[in-house]
Amino acid sequence: MEELSAVKYEEKKSRFFAHLYLIDSPSEYHDIIEIHKKNYRKAAHHCSAMNYSDANKRIFQEFKSDGEVGHPGRVLMAVLQNNGLCSHVLVVSRIFGGIRLGPAGVSRAFKDVGEMCAGMNLKKEN
Repeated sequence: MEELSAVKYEEKKSRFFAHLYLIDSPSEYHDIIEIHKKNYRKAAHHCSAMNYSDANKRIFQEFKSDGEVGHPGRVLMAVLQNNGLCSHVLVVSRIFGGIRLGPAGVSRAFKDVGEMCAGMNLKKEN
């Protein structure tokens, strides 16, 4: 696994830490989530998505919303797919700031930080 980009984003006092990884195997997905749980112990949620395609063109997709409202895992999967990122994992850890964002606000915040992280990677490639 290789970390390609990382972004910190703040929305109404909540802090979002997004990391994009290039992976060699779908088995690395769960290892990455465990790393985030250790690195961001104060985070209430660690939402993530994996989009992986192997040499035989088999597709492995998984996402987790970790109990967060607004289905942010599905939102992060859409970020990976819309940016053409295969063999990647996108993880966002949220540290709650005391102000509720609601389902739409949560989805929007996760999408925004995910797009920023994916965008940083795409800029590096060009």
